[in-house]
Amino acid sequence: MAQSKSFSGRDMGIDLGTANTLVYVRGKGVVLNEPSVVAVNADDGSVLSVGSEAKETIGRTPSNIVAVRPLRDGVIADFEIAERMLRHFMKKVLAGRRFTRPRVVVCVPSGITGVERRAVIEAASQAGARAVHLVEEPMAAAIGAGLPVSEPTGCMVVDIGGGTTEVAVISLGGIVTARSVRTAGDAMDAAIMSYVKKEYSLAIGERTAEEIKMTIGSAAPTGYWSAAGLSALAQQLEKNAEVEGAGGDPEETQGLKPPERITIRGRDQVSGLPKTLTLTADEIRHALSEPVDAIVMAVRQSLDETPPELSGDIMDRGIVLTGGGALLRGLDVRLGKELDIPVLVADDPLDCVAVGTGRCVEDFAALRTVLDAQPRLLAGRRL
Repeated sequence: MAQSKSFSGRDMGIDLGTANTLVYVRGKGVVLNEPSVVAVNADDGSVLSVGSEAKETIGRTPSNIVAVRPLRDGVIADFEIAERMLRHFMKKVLAGRRFTRPRVVVCVPSGITGVERRAVIEAASQAGARAVHLVEEPMAAAIGAGLPVSEPTGCMVVDIGGGTTEVAVISLGGIVTARSVRTAGDAMDAAIMSYVKKEYSLAIGERTAEEIKMTIGSAAPTGYWSAAGLSALAQQLEKNAEVEGAGGDPEETQGLKPPERITIRGRDQVSGLPKTLTLTADEIRHALSEPVDAIVMAVRQSLDETPPELSGDIMDRGIVLTGGGALLRGLDVRLGKELDIPVLVADDPLDCVAVGTGRCVEDFAALRTVLDAQPRLLAGRRL
């Protein structure tokens, strides 16, 4: 019995995300949450740092060091670096356990192709997994959000990650209709960078754009900080974001309106010198309009493909938002107004997919039917 417990305790669920990788260990919960970034020495190909340390080097490396994000649009773009990153995270989680080959459940986008599917399985296997099972991201998100996925009732989940937005209607333990669009958190950051460059001739980096999005970004001119949004904002503000009207303990600011301005620094493209600029929330809302419109359109098209009976269930139950993009202020308000359907943000949107993947590990036999996701043809795959 003790031997069985020891074996089961090594099984893990991995949310292999474009922006962050989360690892859930059976019996322990989410034990690792780090950026999906690897710093590599371009001269000899050696890995210098992985995760949080590597993310700090983005945009600040000398010519011989490259900060690589091995996943793009939710799938593996650099196989070798992805395998090294997975190996590092698994070794970190299983520290002190030699000769351990765990059973691993990895979540993948619903629009994954056969080639991409094999790449994920092979990367996890070479990183040290004994057996690899795949679960689709919207299914994992729904399980993590506590939705009744096994019941004969319709549940709609919108998982907005770093590279992809996954929209799915789930019933009886399966995905009835799904849509995967490559517009999510990274596209929002790129839209902010493009806007600042076009309007002010100021070049800013990815980290600065992310700080702007998290601090004053919004999808609608309304809404207050949620508890989850405050927590995420507090973590980000620790990394030198200069905000007017924000700061302090998140508990003290709960219920207050977010700041309307943020001061940033970048490089003036005309003079080539460093420059300080103040941006308003209205400007950033305008900059984010295109990616937000794409997400709204994906949800609208998924509803159009949903069977009438399940549409009625969704009207009663509402749409659940998960993923880091769900923390964008006013996104639930915007979707609710556009679609005339109740829209809710999950209690812990950042961890929903990881928790759902972990529950597949915890209750492997009961949730076996949702595993081993097969490639599916999606109309929204290339949008």
